[in-house]
Amino acid sequence: MAMSCKDGKPGSLDNGKYVRYTPEQVEALERLYHECPKPSSIRRQQLIRECPILSNIEPKQIKVWFQNRRCREKQRKEASRLQAVNRKLTAMNKLLMEENDRLQKQVSQLVYENGYFRQHTQNATLATKDPSCESVVTSGQHHVTPQHPPRDASPAGLLSIAEETLAEFLSKATGTAVEWVQMPGMKPGPDSIGIVAISHGCTGVAARACGLVGLEPTRVAELLKDRPSWFRDCRAVDVLNVLPTANGGTIELLYMQLYAPTTLAPARDFWLLRYTSVLEDGSLVVCERSLKNTQNGPSMPAVQHFVRAEMLPSGYLIRPCEGGGSIIHIVDHMDLEPWSVPEVLRPLYESSTVLAQKTTMAALRQLRQIAQEVSQSNVTGWGRRPAALRALSQRLSRGFNEALNGFADEGWSMMGNDGMDDVTILVNSSPDKLMGLNLSFGNGFPSVSNAVLCAKASMLLQNVPPAILLRFLREHRSEWADSSIDAYSAAAVKVGPCSLPGSRVGGFGGQVILPLAHTIEHEEFLEVIKLEGIANSPEDAIMPRDVFLLQLCSGMDENAVGTCAELIFAPIDASFADDAPLLPSGFRIIPLDSGKEASSPNRTLDLASALDIGPAGNKASNDYWSNSGCMRSVMTIAFEFALESHMQEHVASMARQYVRSIISSVQRVALALSPSHLSSHAGLRTPLGTPEAQTLARWICQGYRVYMGVELLKSSGEGSESILKTLWHHSDAIMCCSLKALPVFTFANQAGLDMLETTLVALQDITLEKIFDDHGRKTLCTEFPQIMQQGFACLQGGICLSSMGRPVSYERAVAWKVLNEEENAHCICFMFINWSFV
Repeated sequence: MAMSCKDGKPGSLDNGKYVRYTPEQVEALERLYHECPKPSSIRRQQLIRECPILSNIEPKQIKVWFQNRRCREKQRKEASRLQAVNRKLTAMNKLLMEENDRLQKQVSQLVYENGYFRQHTQNATLATKDPSCESVVTSGQHHVTPQHPPRDASPAGLLSIAEETLAEFLSKATGTAVEWVQMPGMKPGPDSIGIVAISHGCTGVAARACGLVGLEPTRVAELLKDRPSWFRDCRAVDVLNVLPTANGGTIELLYMQLYAPTTLAPARDFWLLRYTSVLEDGSLVVCERSLKNTQNGPSMPAVQHFVRAEMLPSGYLIRPCEGGGSIIHIVDHMDLEPWSVPEVLRPLYESSTVLAQKTTMAALRQLRQIAQEVSQSNVTGWGRRPAALRALSQRLSRGFNEALNGFADEGWSMMGNDGMDDVTILVNSSPDKLMGLNLSFGNGFPSVSNAVLCAKASMLLQNVPPAILLRFLREHRSEWADSSIDAYSAAAVKVGPCSLPGSRVGGFGGQVILPLAHTIEHEEFLEVIKLEGIANSPEDAIMPRDVFLLQLCSGMDENAVGTCAELIFAPIDASFADDAPLLPSGFRIIPLDSGKEASSPNRTLDLASALDIGPAGNKASNDYWSNSGCMRSVMTIAFEFALESHMQEHVASMARQYVRSIISSVQRVALALSPSHLSSHAGLRTPLGTPEAQTLARWICQGYRVYMGVELLKSSGEGSESILKTLWHHSDAIMCCSLKALPVFTFANQAGLDMLETTLVALQDITLEKIFDDHGRKTLCTEFPQIMQQGFACLQGGICLSSMGRPVSYERAVAWKVLNEEENAHCICFMFINWSFV
């Protein structure tokens, strides 16, 4: 290996000659590079001392080697990334060309139909004028009577139905059988999930997606057939019969059940035929449809508490892609029988957008997630494999759905109410439910709890975006939760002090968020919540215990259309094993209107101040809502409690009151967030419009100019309002923290909020040390005295963490003192330059 560079360039040597390394020297250097890609000067000198084989190489040459090695690694990663992008673009171009062909066919068909109906209209006009032309009208009408071969429950009859299903599915996937329109908010591109479209003017609801996944076709088909593993609303799929076909395909008879998303609607079930076959071009097809009495096929009797819905020809067309992976076309087409639900909920069952979000796009996300896990490390920083974390998420979601639906075949029975029907109480004493919990006392002895109780309710919300409300519930648990109830719930499964790996990443008022994982689309987070210092007994009051909850958070993206928001959590025991006992509780907020919000994900609305209805101190505005219109959503709440049978009435009463108090708290929050409340207070303004914020922006810019000798903003106009606006839209992340013993953030511009993945109100609960790792905290402790004495400091690039636990890299950072009018230190301002998520 040789290196040569001119003097003054990276990798240069004093004599400008080549430096050649022996294979043994390269091996030693590579070993250190994998341990530490950027060793310090001390570490390089230590390496020379530890490895005699490197003793004849100067430290400067070692430094140059590492510089070149990092450069090659960066080039390799960039080349790999560009190759992957090129493959995606090639596949996406192919999909777009196919879509263009389909649209051209659709245009031709519409032109033909338009000509036919115009001729039909002319004939009808002539017939009206001349009675002798009645025969012309009759002959001009377009009668099509489909001729189907005889069909019954025999293999030949089922194959006939299967072949017809295949033809109809392909006409939807690649033809013009359904008029498809692009789903709102979805734009195709190399980083998008795919091309997603929804139906316009067809029977039922339908959605279609085309995308590229890095998995082979047979693996894709295997994953998609396992619908309960990726479709959270799917309770079960039972394969009742399997018939091989002469062409090498397979016909399956399936019975599928779907959970109801809310307490206000019944669950759905389907009686299906699924046909798997290989086309002549090598494409793999999996298509499905409901079996009905009109087809003379096998029948399935109705099941109590379920509404029989219909799946029209749907399925998956999977084609191998050049260079590996698969191009997949997904079609979901259903009639969900909206007549069976209250009128207010019918938009959920009549919206193709909701179907696309819950089913079609969920399938693509699962495939992309698994493909990413295959290409990356199998073990996370928590020592958990991604598949194990997905299983925990699935168990939380499934447990919440089971409690919400309360099926009798799982052991649930309803208790009588207390004269009010706002909260429903269910009890489950089945051995299967209790064995799955493995309940124990905190001292390790077996618990005498022999039943599980669920309290559930639903409520209608107006003018509150689900993502905003869910974020508030997540970040301000103390506003609605009762700590004694949390301790009671945790006591049943907590067997000792819980010691979890990782560091304190985000904290909100007595709770610390320890991130576990998030999906590649960053739409779902799995995290551990540490509730600090909760007392549930006189002994705990002397030494309060920490309670840990496993929490699933999804639907945080305000820009996603038709997405429900969920916050589901369960106490976890000390082992935190993959099969840890879980009693899920939580919230589900489902939007009922498909209109898209025109709001920013990081709205700077002071929620905490808005909760205080008093005339003073509130700073909010309805400017954020001017384009959002009237929004409706339904929130469903379900909480589970382990109990002893003789305490059933007492726990039921406690659960009713607890859920009612939560409903009251949510209504209070919703009122504070609604535009009608905000606009009723004449003096309310946005935080960005206050004189305090404008003054702070001016102080920030003055401090930077004084200590750094240059202007922070290129052009900001004359007034303070213009300075604030320019600072707010600055491309680098700028944030201020207090000068307390434990500095907390007090302000951040839009880039700062994006970097920390938080809002202005939640920002005020995040301490400075929580966004840094151990190395960053040590550097900060070293530099902080210099900032206070000298007034500024320049920090080297590194890694910090967002409030969601995502690593963020930055090229460099600058910190300076912000002085007030009396030239006293007001706060410390940080600017993170060229930051990006890792």
